[in-house]
Amino acid sequence: MLPRHVCFLLMACCANEGKAQDQHLPAVEVFGPRDASIGTADSASEGAADLVSFQARPKLRPGDIVEAVPGVVATQHSGDGKANQYFLRGFNLDHGTDFAMTVDGMPVNMPSHGHGQGFADLNFLMPELVSGVRYKKGPYFAESGDFSLAGSASVDYVSRLEAPFAEVTVGAHNYRHILMAGSKTEQDHTWLGAVEVGSNNGPWDSPENLRKLNALVRFSSGSPTRGFSITGMAYQSQWNSTDQIPQRLINDGSLSRFGTLDPSDGGNTQRLSLSGKWFDNGPNTKTQFSAYAIDYRFDLFSNFTYALDNPVNGDQFKQSDHRHVFGAQASHSIGNQLFGLDGMASFGAQWRGDRIGEVGLYRTQAREILSTVRNDAVSQDLFSVYGQQLLNFSERWRGYLGVRGDTLQYDVQGRELMYGAANSGAGQSTLVSPKAGLASTLTPSAELYLNGGVGFHSNDVRGATITLDPQTGLPADKVPVLVKGSGAEIGWRFKPDENLSLTATVWKLHLDSELVYVGDAGTTEAGRASSRRGVEASLRWLVNPRWRLELDGALSRASFTGDPPIGEGNFVPNAVEQVVASGVTHTDGRWTTSLRWRYMGPRALDSLNSVRSSATSLLNLGTRYAVNKHLSLGVDVFNLAGKTGNDIEYFYASCTAGEATSGRCGSGIADRHVHPMEPRTVRLSARMGF
Repeated sequence: MLPRHVCFLLMACCANEGKAQDQHLPAVEVFGPRDASIGTADSASEGAADLVSFQARPKLRPGDIVEAVPGVVATQHSGDGKANQYFLRGFNLDHGTDFAMTVDGMPVNMPSHGHGQGFADLNFLMPELVSGVRYKKGPYFAESGDFSLAGSASVDYVSRLEAPFAEVTVGAHNYRHILMAGSKTEQDHTWLGAVEVGSNNGPWDSPENLRKLNALVRFSSGSPTRGFSITGMAYQSQWNSTDQIPQRLINDGSLSRFGTLDPSDGGNTQRLSLSGKWFDNGPNTKTQFSAYAIDYRFDLFSNFTYALDNPVNGDQFKQSDHRHVFGAQASHSIGNQLFGLDGMASFGAQWRGDRIGEVGLYRTQAREILSTVRNDAVSQDLFSVYGQQLLNFSERWRGYLGVRGDTLQYDVQGRELMYGAANSGAGQSTLVSPKAGLASTLTPSAELYLNGGVGFHSNDVRGATITLDPQTGLPADKVPVLVKGSGAEIGWRFKPDENLSLTATVWKLHLDSELVYVGDAGTTEAGRASSRRGVEASLRWLVNPRWRLELDGALSRASFTGDPPIGEGNFVPNAVEQVVASGVTHTDGRWTTSLRWRYMGPRALDSLNSVRSSATSLLNLGTRYAVNKHLSLGVDVFNLAGKTGNDIEYFYASCTAGEATSGRCGSGIADRHVHPMEPRTVRLSARMGF
């Protein structure tokens, strides 16, 4: 029997929609946010993804929607129940570090996470219900906080649908997906409900056996100027994963590209949330308040070094994260005058509290726990306030100054018997971050921008209290809790009308401490200071009502600063260097077709740049045909060209059980470890409206 809340949502989805009037809900929620425009934008690298474009593009996974942000690449190196791997502005962002994401106003990134700092799992997202993706890049904006050094993306859901619908998608490798959604409006009150069920085995030799259940219910009320919404979400999934494997085994034919060395790898997760938003937009003011509560559970079994550390039982480990997250934020902006100049004053406050009942690392074999490495209870609170003043100096010049203050308080209670007490502790850290921007309107259709600012990312607070390495018992170095980063950019925007937009940016970013992915632990560690620089360009062109073109390009360089340790270099491993993406959407009567191409160039896999990854090129095609006003049919083809590239590549030492038995391992065999792109895959869908 289905749970009661799922049954309720099924009834909501099938209910007839009331005769809604447009004034009942803010248009921004129904039709998506407008892109940044001449005269209102604060930088060249902020904007909003076009609703038609990101809804038409084929999406292999829910997290692929962030590729609507120019320059962002989303891949995967494990099972589809795990967070994506993200790349942006010279970063391998791992699973979200330095790229802040929110969904419906709730943060997605998880600090002090069991698998990696800033872990951002978007698998609970329902892309079909997304109304907009807004983005900003760089630490230049006072309202942007933790994890936003490279950029941020805000994903919003619709509050109503034109009609209830049911969609069924089937594809290769036992892919099955069912989504039912609908809304009902009476006067100025709207109920929205959606239920999603999915399964997938993937192309892997060891079937992924993904099982996913997702649900959403929202109540909203009000007008375009004043209203509120309350949203509940429930998500759970379980999967088996095929993690990255050594290239040497693929080369000698002992393992296929889609094989695994530990078929017991995998995990399960669940996320329950309740959130609320209230807004009051007057002719000269804008006030918003939101709050949320999240119950989150995550258990992951991984084995990246196979039998290097433990030839008898293998190197599999379990990472656990069980927490409650609470938060609230308020903002207010008001038009004002300062020094006789017209402007806008904005200020706000934010609080996020994480109560982590268990964040642990365990040695396992076939998902059975053998011993405990770490088991901690963590409490941390991030308190933030900010203010920003915008002034119009003349018809051509405007600028802003802002400042943000963040204080992180934390308490770590170690529960592992041998080293837990020594690694416990409490403390706090505060950081003040100034921001500034200047814009010049060169012509009615072109603007120039100069932006600069200080931002930060937080480190895992367990690193701030550690004294002994729980793996070895040797003394361990502590890391700072808040790590400062500073950046600047010069940008240009050309927008002669609503149909054409061209932007170009030159940027630079410095971090006091780089977060580096550690393959044998499956997590990130604080490392050396680093510097990045790059150029970006984007084109959005609605050629005519039938044709829509998009083109993005990004070049970047990342390096550690200072003299490298002996035997190391200054290249940042896996830092993305080249990204090119293009897309075309064609609408002709009942047909809508989207063709997307993405290229990610080679990059250094070690700090000496002695080993480099291969480049990847991916072409996806999606087409929809409206049979009538109720029924539409679709075909998505992923990896249309059948390329055999890799979603991710690492370079580190490992040892298989066979290599250990033959005595060939020593301290490990350094090699590429790869996770392949999925082969050409076809999915068929049918959507019925009611």
